[in-house]
Amino acid sequence: MTLLEQWREEAYEQQQTDSRRMTEFWGRYFEAEKSVYEKLLAEPETEVRGTVKELAEKYEMPLTWMMGFLDGINDSLKEANPIETAAEDTEVSLAFDPEKLYYNMVAAKADWLYELPAWEDILTEERRKELYHQQKNSMTVRREKKIFPNDPCPCGSGKKYKHCCGRKK
Repeated sequence: MTLLEQWREEAYEQQQTDSRRMTEFWGRYFEAEKSVYEKLLAEPETEVRGTVKELAEKYEMPLTWMMGFLDGINDSLKEANPIETAAEDTEVSLAFDPEKLYYNMVAAKADWLYELPAWEDILTEERRKELYHQQKNSMTVRREKKIFPNDPCPCGSGKKYKHCCGRKK
């Protein structure tokens, strides 16, 4: 079983337990995740590299939690890591694209991460707002206004839709 499969199994098992244990587990995981992000965001230009095991030790998290972290950040990296096949001795990089990372944190509804004070030194407030709204709007389904037969034709002819572009051919 790969490390990623182990992480997913561990995370899935939490959903099968009582809500108190699940809440405690995710609370501890999210605190560990936040701690890693605080360290990464403190030096955004520094590329952090190492094996999965070395990074787990560096950030004081269990190996499976590091895989969970890598799974979460992978879409925000400059170059994705091979997380599907990663083993503890697999070399990985945490070089992230700040805008992609912020956008993906908003998508994940991880306000404890996208509201970290370190973002103020990385992206302007204006850019953070743009990315926030961009992500929120990407999830909004917009339907065009329905045109009824007696409405004016949208082509601008002045005729009713049913007598112009809406005519059955």
